[in-house]
Amino acid sequence: MKIILTQEVSGLGAPGDIVEVKNGYGRNYLLPQGFAIAWTKGAEKQVTVIKRARGAREIRDLDHANEVKAQLEGLKVNLKVRAGDGGRLFGSVTPTEIVDAVKAASGPVLDRRRLEVPGHIKSTGTYPVKIKLHPEVTASFNLNVVQG
Repeated sequence: MKIILTQEVSGLGAPGDIVEVKNGYGRNYLLPQGFAIAWTKGAEKQVTVIKRARGAREIRDLDHANEVKAQLEGLKVNLKVRAGDGGRLFGSVTPTEIVDAVKAASGPVLDRRRLEVPGHIKSTGTYPVKIKLHPEVTASFNLNVVQG
């Protein structure tokens, strides 16, 4: 089955890639989850739109990834959350909130899907966060979750 990826799927490809997968994998997982669309000649024309959107938010090359890594590792990222007694949060911290906190700390704009958070953050404290900027570059920074 030929499909066009709309999101990054690890081990398969990036958005806009046209890949060949087994029928069951495509029909039962990738298409219903919204990770891909079925390949047609008309859909193939949409690939340029998908790739253009990906290029706008993607790290350009290895040097740019190293610049962003240096910028991230020098940041002090604080995230104010609602918490109860003992620093226990009402809910948990989401990747979108982390990306917004990095942007608020005058950091670069990041893709939330590339964040690697250690488990669920459900209490105040300092947590290490990793982000895969490039296939060869992974940056890490500390997220300070404070009651606010």
